[in-house]
Amino acid sequence: MTTLASDSVTTSEDIESSLRRELAAFYRLVAHFRMTDLIFNHISVELPGPDNHFLLNPYGLMYEEITASSLVKVDADGRLVEPSPFSVNPAGFVIHSAVHSAREDAKCVVHTHTQAGCAVAAQEDGLLPLSQMALEFYDRIGYHDYEGIALNLEERDRLIADLGDKPVMILRNHGLLAVGETIAQAFYRIFYLERACQIQVAAQAARTVTPSPEVCEYTYQQLTSPDTVEGDLLDDSHTVDLTWAAMLRLVERNYPDYKS
Repeated sequence: MTTLASDSVTTSEDIESSLRRELAAFYRLVAHFRMTDLIFNHISVELPGPDNHFLLNPYGLMYEEITASSLVKVDADGRLVEPSPFSVNPAGFVIHSAVHSAREDAKCVVHTHTQAGCAVAAQEDGLLPLSQMALEFYDRIGYHDYEGIALNLEERDRLIADLGDKPVMILRNHGLLAVGETIAQAFYRIFYLERACQIQVAAQAARTVTPSPEVCEYTYQQLTSPDTVEGDLLDDSHTVDLTWAAMLRLVERNYPDYKS
């Protein structure tokens, strides 16, 4: 797995600049693939170092407006740590701060409120094994029951426990969450979790066919085994990096101001 910033980057300022560009690209991609909720939700990335600082979207900007320089730097409580013309919505950082604090591998955390994601989050059985994309997450999804708007700091312990070591989580009656060791990995995971939810909602408009538990388990082993052609699609650094490079080219073509 590649690091959050290029190996050629050496200074903390260069690392932060690199992360700002990648995170701004992530926001543009979420807007491009229509996974936004007006000015709400967050994608956060942890900055290296002992200060527990994070980059986050400024409150009030739509994802399609976010640039590398407009991202705000916050502490573990979601408070600004350096001057910015923008404000931050600290209440929305409750979920992110909980995950960042508990998971060493959760360098990037993304949370969405999409129509398909919220629809699946409202279903008793959650994500069903109705597609190959859904089977990428077979037995690898955490579930967290709805407790109201995530303002209560005491909820963080339960969020952490429900996520466990899973790469993604469905927040019941709320939305989707994915973590990644890199920005690229977090994007890859939330994109395919969202796509699996879209397929499920579409399939439920008619009678569905569900693979047997044996086929689900077999496919899961195929998708996660390093000996298969594709390998573990959620964790394979080569696949993730190829996908992220393609997505960066998309952003460069369509939204070149993201780096400003």
